[in-house]
Amino acid sequence: MEFLSEELQHYCEQHSSAEPEVLQKLNRYTHARVLQPRMLSGHLQGRFLSMISKLHKPKSILEIGTYTGYSAICLAEGLQEGGKLITIDVNPELEDLVMSFVKEAGYENKIQHIIGDAYQIIRTLPQTFDLVFIDADKSSYSKYYDLIIDKLTPGGLILADNVLWSGKVVDEKSLAKDKDTQLIDAFNKKLQSDPRIECMLLPLRDGMMMGLRRGSD
Repeated sequence: MEFLSEELQHYCEQHSSAEPEVLQKLNRYTHARVLQPRMLSGHLQGRFLSMISKLHKPKSILEIGTYTGYSAICLAEGLQEGGKLITIDVNPELEDLVMSFVKEAGYENKIQHIIGDAYQIIRTLPQTFDLVFIDADKSSYSKYYDLIIDKLTPGGLILADNVLWSGKVVDEKSLAKDKDTQLIDAFNKKLQSDPRIECMLLPLRDGMMMGLRRGSD
């Protein structure tokens, strides 16, 4: 999953802004007590999400895939005054944990956590979004994209995590036999060929796709 050596990763973290204390605590808690802690965004990616949000200054953010809430808190750091972040996850078991850290971070009035099927929930949301972060079931990335592209404001950003899929997207055997690899590769190609957005795939952690919504068609 990590393409940088451990030494380079550590160097990058050392020369990036530190995690806020609440995120350091959430990072430790997730690795100690929650299954699949590699799903956590972590220090470097978290500071990237925070920086992008602060530069973009969104009024509204949609996150698909909450996990323990680390990335939601990072993204909320850049919300405009009165802004709102909606984060959706299918797992109700982590809801109390998520909201306890959201409250500790001081974002209980800015972050709304919804439990359920994101595909169904997004279809009911009436608002548009200035920033969308997709970090959920990889097989549904294209489906989520189709749902949110017309809800993304002109000049809005879409971010999608894990789009290098541990390097499998350039492995011929994986591309030939592994369904998830095929779907992630198809998603990357879909965005690259969509005239509605300008995109860039960054080799950050396990790959981050960034798309900028062009002006109205």
